[in-house]
Amino acid sequence: MKFSTFHLFHRFDGQSFKDVYDYHLELIELAEELGFDGVRLAEHHFRDYGVVPNLFTMLAHAAARTTDLRLGTGIVVLPLHDPVHVAEEAALVDVLSGGRLDLGIGRGYQSFEFEGFGIDLAEARDRFNEALEVIVGLWTQDSYQHEGKFYKTGTEVSLVPRPVQGPHPPLHVAAVSPETVTMYAERGLPILADPAAPFRKVVKAAETWRETAARAGHPERADLVVARSVYVAPTLEQARADQERFEASFDRSRIFNERSAPIDPKTGRAAQGFEYYQDRYLKGGSVSTEFRWEQLEVIGDPARVIEQISLLRDAGFGNLLCDFGSTRPMPLEDMKRVMRFFATEVMPAFGDR
Repeated sequence: MKFSTFHLFHRFDGQSFKDVYDYHLELIELAEELGFDGVRLAEHHFRDYGVVPNLFTMLAHAAARTTDLRLGTGIVVLPLHDPVHVAEEAALVDVLSGGRLDLGIGRGYQSFEFEGFGIDLAEARDRFNEALEVIVGLWTQDSYQHEGKFYKTGTEVSLVPRPVQGPHPPLHVAAVSPETVTMYAERGLPILADPAAPFRKVVKAAETWRETAARAGHPERADLVVARSVYVAPTLEQARADQERFEASFDRSRIFNERSAPIDPKTGRAAQGFEYYQDRYLKGGSVSTEFRWEQLEVIGDPARVIEQISLLRDAGFGNLLCDFGSTRPMPLEDMKRVMRFFATEVMPAFGDR
């Protein structure tokens, strides 16, 4: 099992943008020091939920501050970008980092972001699939031309620079709905499993991916990634108490609301292709702490956390993307202690990563 850290770059009240960037860059450097395999950064637009609109700019900066750490996106929202630019910028980061880029991609879901770019959310899946075709084509062909429904190169082009990793940087597709898991398993594209789904659903997703990929003739050794909220404390009692404190201090409706929901503004219902999401982001994230403890989060003392991670590993996931508190206003030194305790008390149980 590999371990990576997730960085939302959420801006809390009273923080400047530079405060947010400096905070997470220190944690990224610490992740390398502690032996984490990699980091993944989140893209968001138009609100403080996440203040990194271009992940490649931040990853290029992180590349200069690290040596061995894998540098990943979690995720690039492809429908909001020109795929030629994504292919170019990703290749540039891969070169600058010496071949350390992992590209996580997805179609996105936040209606507020799509409206800000003037893009119809109902087109998200088709735009995503076409953009992915363009990116892989540019990475793998000496010269490439594309004319599709949403994107075109206009003429035959050659990508400059080209990625260091061959045939291209590793790809992971964000998967929330079961149809997404199946669709990309048929193409052999590894998934980044839903952080908001309970254990039983992500375990099922991994099983479905591997069975579907095998039937389609793809290798079963693909490195599937699962994202989880992670917190480990010396005792179960402290972990429980800390979770209660975290939840009491955070208004989840600031994140999970109509602005974040994949809602078609014309109908007020889930946009075409997002039916699986209906009502999910309109409940204010209001699930009980007991549900979080039992079914959603990797949390507890070291023994319990090791058991939970073993469940995910045995289901077929090879990389745990750890969110140590992206929406918790935790002082930097407290967050560093959480990461160090995890690295010391949990990661050694999984041997050579």
